[in-house]
Amino acid sequence: MRTNNKWRAAAVRAVSILLTAAAALTFAAGVSAADIGGDGLCVGGMPFGVRFKTEGLTVAGLGDVETKDGAVCPAKDAGLLPRDVIITVDGKTVDGSDELVDIISKSGGKAVEIVFERGGKRMTATLTPAPDKNGIPRAGMWVRDSAAGIGTVTFYDENSGFFAGLGHGICDADTGELIPLSSGRVTDVRIIGIEKGEAGTPGELKGCFGTNDTGSVDKNTETGVYGTFETIPRGGEHTEIASRGEVKSGDVVIRCTLADGDTRDYSAVISDINRSSRDNKSFIITVTDDELIARTGGIVQGMSGSPILQDGKLIGAVTHVMINDPTRGFGIFIENMIGGASSHGAR
Repeated sequence: MRTNNKWRAAAVRAVSILLTAAAALTFAAGVSAADIGGDGLCVGGMPFGVRFKTEGLTVAGLGDVETKDGAVCPAKDAGLLPRDVIITVDGKTVDGSDELVDIISKSGGKAVEIVFERGGKRMTATLTPAPDKNGIPRAGMWVRDSAAGIGTVTFYDENSGFFAGLGHGICDADTGELIPLSSGRVTDVRIIGIEKGEAGTPGELKGCFGTNDTGSVDKNTETGVYGTFETIPRGGEHTEIASRGEVKSGDVVIRCTLADGDTRDYSAVISDINRSSRDNKSFIITVTDDELIARTGGIVQGMSGSPILQDGKLIGAVTHVMINDPTRGFGIFIENMIGGASSHGAR
């Protein structure tokens, strides 16, 4: 059984010349962790876009630099590996790939000291750039400093603007690792098309980013992304939340937005409930709605975070699709999403 929750983490610059290119934050909304969901929440179901900068620069890959004397890889020789997160170069904090490119290109081929993190441990490497055939110093690695993508809002607080979405973290498309968030903005987005899912190939909601910033993203965690709407949606349905003990096998509805722009409910059933789950795979959900299956094939990328309701209560959100059967996937308990907010500094 394979699952997919792919988030299109796009490098703003896909450095073709081989380098031209978790501290807790608090929610600015002032929401008490004890208050989240205390008297119900507004159900989401609408799409949102995110653009954000990462903490440090993630090494996405290594590659050879073609010099006059042959191919070399300075980054590999220095001991750097894909997934390492570069923090400083020669004592200077690097927030963007352009800064790193500038330091390397102006190094004159002299060694630079790189401080990086690997597996939560801070380490140091000495990298000696190699001149390419044009004499320009290169490091022999690709780095990523930003990402963008779309997902679905699960719930929000109509007073504070606090919201949660996705039900899983935003991961690097190359490494599969949770992307360390530095800062992020929420952008309005319009669904303009659907790539239907088929067995072996996950589908996708295709979105077009708008020009309006509507809020900020403050947390990227295994149980979802959390942030604050500055432009708070109005008219959302205020709904009670269900504890994991209340969730039962049987009929539910998935609330999501497709290419027609309407946020609607679609029928599904849940089964195989794991009440001890604290992650983003708490139960299995199977789409039974003929219209949704006809339009999307079932669960597709971009639907992550779509709220799931049972007996009028919010019980969780869609998180993953099963690659071999797009009508089936996983969902997360709403308790886990709220717990994720509480355990990651909500105040």
